[in-house]
Amino acid sequence: MQISHGENAKDTANVLSRYGEAIAIRHCAFGEGNAYIREVAHHASVPVISMQCDVYHPCQILADLMTVRERFGRDTRGLKLGVAWTSAPNYVRPLSVPQSLILLMPRFGIDVTLACPPEFRLMPEIEAQAKANAEAGGARFEISDCFEDAFAGANVVVPKSWGPLMTTRDTKQGLALIEQYPTWRCDGARMALGSPDLIYMHPLPADRGREVTDEVIDGPRSVVYDEAENRLHVQKALMALTM
Repeated sequence: MQISHGENAKDTANVLSRYGEAIAIRHCAFGEGNAYIREVAHHASVPVISMQCDVYHPCQILADLMTVRERFGRDTRGLKLGVAWTSAPNYVRPLSVPQSLILLMPRFGIDVTLACPPEFRLMPEIEAQAKANAEAGGARFEISDCFEDAFAGANVVVPKSWGPLMTTRDTKQGLALIEQYPTWRCDGARMALGSPDLIYMHPLPADRGREVTDEVIDGPRSVVYDEAENRLHVQKALMALTM
């Protein structure tokens, strides 16, 4: 569904609950999206599924986990996953993908390294929760300001752009900060730092030439189309479980 500015969550919930067996909402406005989805869920009489908000992207990260399991088996303990910020100037992207990655993957015993410039750190409470999830899952969670640290010895890498929303919410300032790090791009040299079985993942669409080179996203280590297909499967499973 498309959310109109100022739309009342209670009215939306009551109307859409009569239209079908579930409500799916994507609302990424920072400081608004997650709160709105939760308010709709509070009033709705059918399940409400988050298709992405300003804090989380659960459907994407479930597809990511499914993709990792397809490649490495169901026992993912001891794998290393790198979440790397990349420079892409098109617009200031939400934090929801990297935040969901660092929250979920350590719960399955996967060591996670988050690499980003200081201005692009994630929400402090999410970073703290990721650390707690790693301790509970017997994994490690580390944060680095070195791009290559996300790739070193990794089995999986997700180089992905997001905005400096913890530093500024001004779009012009945000885009200027992105331009300060043009070398933060996934290429063959960075991929060579990983383990021999390293795979490249991205939720798509990727900004070719800025986030990633063609040789990587079109190369044999790329699983982006498997990852995209798995969105279909996990979302069907969510509907089967909830509707």
